[in-house]
Amino acid sequence: MNDTRPAVDLPRVVLAIGTVLLLIGGSLYILLPFVPAFIWGTMIVVTTWPVLLSVQHRLGERRGLAVVIMLLLQVVVIVVPVFGAISTLADHAADITAFVKGLPDYALPSPPHWLAAIPVVGVRIAHEWQSLSDAGPGGVLAKLQPYAAIAARWLLARVSQAGLFMLHLLLMLVVCGLLYANGEVAARLVTRLAQRVAPYRGTGIVHLIGQSIRAIALGVVVTAVVQAALGALGIWIAGVPFAGVLAALLLIVCLVQIGPFLPLMGCVAWLFIHDARLAAILLFVWSIGVTGLDNFMRPILIRRAVSLPMMLIISGVLGGLLSIGVVGLFIGPVVLAVTYHLLLAWIDTPGASEAAADTRTPNPAAPPADTTPD
Repeated sequence: MNDTRPAVDLPRVVLAIGTVLLLIGGSLYILLPFVPAFIWGTMIVVTTWPVLLSVQHRLGERRGLAVVIMLLLQVVVIVVPVFGAISTLADHAADITAFVKGLPDYALPSPPHWLAAIPVVGVRIAHEWQSLSDAGPGGVLAKLQPYAAIAARWLLARVSQAGLFMLHLLLMLVVCGLLYANGEVAARLVTRLAQRVAPYRGTGIVHLIGQSIRAIALGVVVTAVVQAALGALGIWIAGVPFAGVLAALLLIVCLVQIGPFLPLMGCVAWLFIHDARLAAILLFVWSIGVTGLDNFMRPILIRRAVSLPMMLIISGVLGGLLSIGVVGLFIGPVVLAVTYHLLLAWIDTPGASEAAADTRTPNPAAPPADTTPD
């Protein structure tokens, strides 16, 4: 019997696959510096796309003017607060410098007597506090000196990345403008790609991704703003100085998902040092409540906007944050949501269970098989 199958040119196939992989790898490497701006721009556009359509409708379907208004809103909502936080810190640079210069002459007072009565950690904290107090002026600086080099290197790295951050911010606005202007074209391209991967579920997957991104953005941003506002309110009522600087710091650390705990604990420590014990205790209790707010507020907001199990949302948010960073807050739940719905679609695929049942259950109407040997 002759084999009529065409011969496979193996070297040509290997060369073609290698060329495609090389082109894909080279393209990704070239676009790597723009990935953060592209991801954030995409997240913002997907989240605010209904707002763009509403603005466009109110402006007589003029897309160009609507895009300009949306970009101006982003400048007001994103760029202005960032510059405001930076300028607030710059305005108090003299006070911060004076505080640092005064550290060699600063003497820590003795710890309060009730501190040692705190269970588990009270005795150790009181002992360390007393040792710093016994060291006299400069004791705090001597204790912090071994960590000064590490802190200086970290601060230098952050300052050196400030220019890159501003560049990413500008690129993000450019990406947002392009996607706002050509959103339908980009959506059709993504939908066609999804349909090539999953012919029957591609459109639903794209809709699910957009819905998940909007839900996560709502949960993350609203939770961060509420935490920062409540934390700043507690600081202001407690009478901690530089409340404006601390409010800006709280908003930043909440948006990047570090949480308000460390800045608030610094304020509590300042109140204890200055013998404002009642205010310190009340602010400490308030800080615990504000810090734990995101553990239930963010998942509830996300759950209200997208149909996903609560455990899947929490796993996606925390797992994405720990594995990828802030961007993982959006990528993690989206990946888990798509995987979850694809798995459900595969389980509920018509014909799969029937085919499996046919292989196990004989048909009563079928004639018996002839087992007589020839």
